[in-house]
Amino acid sequence: MRNSYLIVTSLFLIVVTACNSKSAEQAKSAGAPSQAYTTVDLATAATVHGTITFAGKAPAPGDIDMSADPACQFADRGPGPAMSEQYVVNNGKLANVYLYIKEGLEGKNFAPLQAPAVLDQKGCRYHPHVLGMMAGQPLRILNSDPATHNVHPSPKVDGNHEWNISQMPKGDPVEKTFTKPEIMMPVQCNQHNWMKAFINVSRTPFFAVSDAQGTFEIKGLPPGEYKLAAVHEKAGEQTQKITVGPNENKQVEFVFGR
Repeated sequence: MRNSYLIVTSLFLIVVTACNSKSAEQAKSAGAPSQAYTTVDLATAATVHGTITFAGKAPAPGDIDMSADPACQFADRGPGPAMSEQYVVNNGKLANVYLYIKEGLEGKNFAPLQAPAVLDQKGCRYHPHVLGMMAGQPLRILNSDPATHNVHPSPKVDGNHEWNISQMPKGDPVEKTFTKPEIMMPVQCNQHNWMKAFINVSRTPFFAVSDAQGTFEIKGLPPGEYKLAAVHEKAGEQTQKITVGPNENKQVEFVFGR
């Protein structure tokens, strides 16, 4: 009788274990529950746009000597000499300022952008000099030059990993991602010490970089109250509190100096 009880108990445990294993495997194959993302009603979404002005006399850009690598002499550098990019000012307007919604979207999650952000190496420079992207968005790295380059970001935020990759002349694209928000992450090429860029990783899709005319635009923003931040690699950060209503086209101006 005792033996029969042990046999029945053992069979029951085997069946339960098998069922639990099967359920776990099914859950694993099905994947984790999908992330609940915030959606924006485009019928009421607002736009924030404006201009970044540089007050006073901008520091003169310096010439970049690329003679250390003969291959850079044959790269497509465009018209004129290669100049430093710490301050790019045209008619009093400041380029390469990163703008993003710093406060006001807490508790909201947004799906990562699917189209890759692109960082190119052309003319033995990084293009763009300041890049904005979302956490989880693909970063596609190109080498359009006849020179060998390497890309070496140095993140400071836990969860964003440092890496250092080389690309042969006109080599295949490389894709990477960053998982955590981070502002002004420096990027350098260890083969060409003048090559520098900054990657900005946003938690939301609401960011922009001022262009050569100092203008920027952030579209699709839900109506609400926000803190808008503007960050420059040398001039630092400024913030403004803004309120945007449904369908509003809000104009914002920032003024930077040395």
